[in-house]
This record gives sequence, structure tokens and C-alpha cells, in this order.
Amino acid sequence: MKADVAILGGGLAGLTLAIQLKQRLPTLDILVLERNTHPVPEATHKVGESSVEIAAEYFASVLGLKPHLTECQLPKFGFRFFFSDRRLDFDQVTELGPSRHLAVPSYQIDRGIFENFLGKQARELGVRFLDAAVVSRVDVASAGTTHRIAFAWRGSPQEVECDWLIDASGRAQILKRRLGLQRPNGHNANAVWFRIGAKVDIDEWSQDDAWRTRCQPRARWLSTNHLVGDGYWVWLIPLASGSHSVGIVADARLHPLRTMNSFARAMQWLTVHQPRLAQDLKSKQDLLQDFAFFKDFSYGCSQVFSSDRWAITGEAGIFLDPFYSPGSDFIAISNTFITDLIAKDTAGIAFAPYARLFERMYFSFYDNMLPLYQDQYRILGDPRVLPVKVLWDYTFYWGVLCQLFYQRRLTDLAALGDLPADLGKGTELNIAVQRLLRVWSLVSVRSNRPVMLDQAKLAWFAALNRSMLDQLDAAALSARIRSSVAQLRVLAVEILQAALADDPSIDARELQTLLQQPADQTPAAPTRLLFAHTV
Repeated sequence: MKADVAILGGGLAGLTLAIQLKQRLPTLDILVLERNTHPVPEATHKVGESSVEIAAEYFASVLGLKPHLTECQLPKFGFRFFFSDRRLDFDQVTELGPSRHLAVPSYQIDRGIFENFLGKQARELGVRFLDAAVVSRVDVASAGTTHRIAFAWRGSPQEVECDWLIDASGRAQILKRRLGLQRPNGHNANAVWFRIGAKVDIDEWSQDDAWRTRCQPRARWLSTNHLVGDGYWVWLIPLASGSHSVGIVADARLHPLRTMNSFARAMQWLTVHQPRLAQDLKSKQDLLQDFAFFKDFSYGCSQVFSSDRWAITGEAGIFLDPFYSPGSDFIAISNTFITDLIAKDTAGIAFAPYARLFERMYFSFYDNMLPLYQDQYRILGDPRVLPVKVLWDYTFYWGVLCQLFYQRRLTDLAALGDLPADLGKGTELNIAVQRLLRVWSLVSVRSNRPVMLDQAKLAWFAALNRSMLDQLDAAALSARIRSSVAQLRVLAVEILQAALADDPSIDARELQTLLQQPADQTPAAPTRLLFAHTV
């Protein structure tokens, strides 16, 4: 058997890559080898149901799958946070989230439904998609020769030679382990999750009509709901199949995995830390569909793209954290880079220099996101600091990373030529602010008041979300990134002022030094960006 491209893994990363490649290069011979038998079970298949803006744009517009998303998946009502640790009175805690849908859509995705659909789409495009294919050996070749893969397909031994070898095998990490590319990242956290075959409706947890109706439509259940406390967060994600996904993600030092690594232990843990959710689940526990956990789920990788015509995408390479749902975003980014590399190679263009540049960019995105998580889990239970962190993280994500992806400029080196300096300034600010948030939370004046911090009422925030839909040329994109970094400076000044108001002795020298440097420009944005409650 021979193929132009062989993809190890027919899950989310592998199938979307196969579709993207076929749409750009219809004559490319693509073979996908997937261990699981298709169709896969709905609801109980894989974790990773919540998508954010880059992934939503990738699925809907880049791959053209918007009809499926709107007809067969659920619209996401943003991220929502409740400071509800050890509380039954849900309507008496601080709530952070939008009261209405913002301009840019995202989706709650049932991975079983979606991956079954992707498999059909890939086959209709001419991809050779072999499910129930178990890889037993991979021989990675040097440039100019072909890679070889041995596998069993429905019990029959097979071999395939391919020009390009792509590892999309998820946590099996076939190439990463084969080539010794593992890299720890210092973020020590664990996760457990399960699916319940029933809806979990937070709006039913209160009889207060004013509280129920302050979100329009009254649809909190469609959000990715975060129930937060010191060192942990619990997710609630609805699925189109009618099930609900529940997960506990925690700093291993504060909430050891052994306290929650079975459904019974997880329920005991929830009874202590999120008793209102535990009450709801007790009446539904006979509808349990699955239970799983990951220990030390976060990791890096020393190489993902090679001039020897191999590449790694998705969780086969790196994974940060489920908080903010970046996993599908990194699939979108890496698949876009890989597609461009293969297209250049197919056209006879020397792709090796691009492989090095794209890998540097990919790891720069990873390095920019990692500080959002490292040693930050203690902030999660802080109703004063976490809303500030969420605003900052969104501003960095929407104003910088999303702008590059939405404008289809990730592989446009000419358009990106003027941006490294601006991106570098944004990176420095992000690292310094994350460190300040960490020390601020140790001394913050916490107040868990029964208020809603409504992101939709922050005009600048809603405008930043809407700006991702603009169509910009290269010059306008450069101006947009500079403006975003300038806005980050303004926000950083406010965060610094708020932190020092709580404790003037906070060590904020790193951020203060950066803010003393002259700004390139003043953003066209309000001078008051934070929620009044947080300052």
C-alpha cells in the first residue's frame, strides 16, 4: 500500500487535517489509520467538547462545516464562572459571564457526533479512512525516502509507504515516543470527568426570578459553566445528544487525584466543594455513561514539524490545560501549518525553511499560553482577582492570537514581517501580568458578593470580540495588533493600580518596569476597562 500522506489517528485532529488537505489539494492520496471502530459512541466518546473562537472559525469557515455545527451541535453561551465553593445558595455568589450572546459564535461539541460526521466527510472527499486499524510499527525515514507503517486492519497485517507521515494519535503519541520528543512543562494538574445522560440546568438551582432572568435568553446551561474554588474548577458542558459533561480539574498539590479518581470519590468530593451540583447529580447518577481521569495531563514537545516530511498535531504533541479550551485551537493552528507545508512540497517549493519558521510560531503560541496556567490555580477561587485575569486573558487571546487566525495570516510571512516586535511586547506584558495576578491573589481583599459581572456590558470588550469579524489587509492587521498591545498596556496599568490598592507592598517591579517604557500608541479605548466591582 502507498500513500502521499498517512495520518496516524482518525480523531478530531487527524480527520480535520485530512479534510483540510483534501479541500486544498484534491488529488492528494491520503490514508487515515484510526484505532477505534466507526461509528463511535455518542456522548461517551472523548473529552474536549467546548470550543472557543479559533477552533469555531476553523471548523465553521476554514473547513466549511458551519451547517453541521448549527444544525447538529449546540450554540455556546460563552464562558461562565460561579464562585460557589461549599455553597448551596447559588444565587448569592458572584457570577462572571455575558448576559447575552456576543458577536462571534462558538459551539458545544459532542465529540462522538462530530467525529462520526468528520469520518463521513473525509470519505466523501476521497480520503482512505480505515477504522479499526492498529499501528504496530513506524519506520521514520530521512528526506528523500519514504516512511513505512505496519498495522493490522480488521485482523489482517498491512504495510504502507508514504511521503508524509503525520502523527494525530492523541495521547498514544506514537511519533513523539518513537523519537524521544517528550518535554515536561511544570504544570502539574489532574482531571477527572464523566457524562450523565440528562441535562444539568443551573437556572433551576434558584427560585429567584430576577436571578434567573438576568441572562437573556435564560440559557445558562448552554455556557461552559465553571464552578470555581481555590485550586480547582468544575466544568459543566451540555451535549447535543442530551447528555451533560462534568469534569473536575485541580492543582495536584491542593486536591490530590486519589480524592476523586472514581465516580463515588468524585461525588464525595463534589458534596464538599460543590454541594449544589452534587445534589443535582445524585438524582441522575443512575444515568452515568462513563468515567475517566488523566494524571499530569499537561505536557510539551521538543519538535512538531520536520524537513524529513513528518509532523505532529493535536494532543500527540502538546497539551496545555482544558481551562479556556485551547486544545482544538492548537489543532486548528498546527493543521493549518501542516497543510501549507505539504502544499509547498507538492508544488515543488523548498519547504524546510518554512517548517522551522512555522514551528517557532507554533511554540511561541504555546509559550504565550502556558503562563495562563502555571501556578495560577490558586487564583480560581478569588472573586476579586479571577475576573480580572479572565478579562486580561480574553483581551490577549481576542486581540492578538485570534486576529492572526481570523485574517488567515498564519502562513503569510510577508504580512507577518512587521509583527514580531509587537508580539514580543505583548508576550512580555502577559508574563508580567500573570505573575502579578498570582501574588495579588495571595493578599487580595476577597468579597464574594451576589452580583453579576456582565462581560456583555463592557462596551470595549464586546467591541473587541466583534472586531474578529473584520476583514483586514496586511497593513490594517499590523495596526490592529499594535492597537491590541497598546490596549493591553492600558489594562495592565489598571490591574497594577488595583493590586497595589489592596497591598502597596506587592512586588510588582517587573510589570512596573515594562510600563515605564514608552508606549508606541494610545489605543482608542476607554481608560476604565475593568469591572467596577473588581477595583
